Amino acid sequence: MLEVVQLTAGYGGIEALHGISFDVRPGEIVTLIGANGAGKSTTLRAISGLIRARSGEIRFKGRSIANLPPHEIVGLGLAHVPEGRMVFSNLTVMENLRMGAYLQRDKAAIASTLGQVFDIFPRLRERERQSAGTLSGGEQQMLAIGRALMGRPRFLMLDEPSLGIAPLLVKSIFEQIVRINRDQGLAILLVEQNANLALRVSQRGHVLETGRITLSAPAGSLLADPAVRKAYLGGH
Repeated sequence: MLEVVQLTAGYGGIEALHGISFDVRPGEIVTLIGANGAGKSTTLRAISGLIRARSGEIRFKGRSIANLPPHEIVGLGLAHVPEGRMVFSNLTVMENLRMGAYLQRDKAAIASTLGQVFDIFPRLRERERQSAGTLSGGEQQMLAIGRALMGRPRFLMLDEPSLGIAPLLVKSIFEQIVRINRDQGLAILLVEQNANLALRVSQRGHVLETGRITLSAPAGSLLADPAVRKAYLGGH
């Protein structure tokens, strides 16, 4: 569904990605793990068109999307939930969700998707008239994912969904990520500081070190790899 081939990207004079290649198959959850500054968020930003790919190829469902405008990439069915959630804090929960459906024209489909989002995250229904800025970190993460789902994507990229969230809510959000993948058949590319948790819900993983993929393997193999455990899984 997604193919990244020899991708290089960066900021100003700094090259953050040095020719990385990986793919994500339909219905799969794939995790990128690595230290801060390894290039994980840059990878997602390049795929979604927020920064330019300097060279290499990005293909989504067989079509080249390298350097398409972000709104066109969203329109093709690829949604990006950024690090830090980036909800519209002065808008209500409902207004945020409707913003996610801005490319949709079928009112019945929008209503149906809204019902699905409220089914996945009942807390959002309870808070639908509340300003997004008054929600807890975990609730804002639910809103950011729900807003992305309102665009009816076929592919979802999640950047650090557990960051700054209470452990109990992290567990709940990851359960819903698995549910979205299972029930809706969405392919998911996950960047997550909690590598242990991320690999346990993934089929495959890639280790990113200073802008290069140094290891690609089934998630279970990465969980069992002594070097990976020591570097990213707390040594246990």
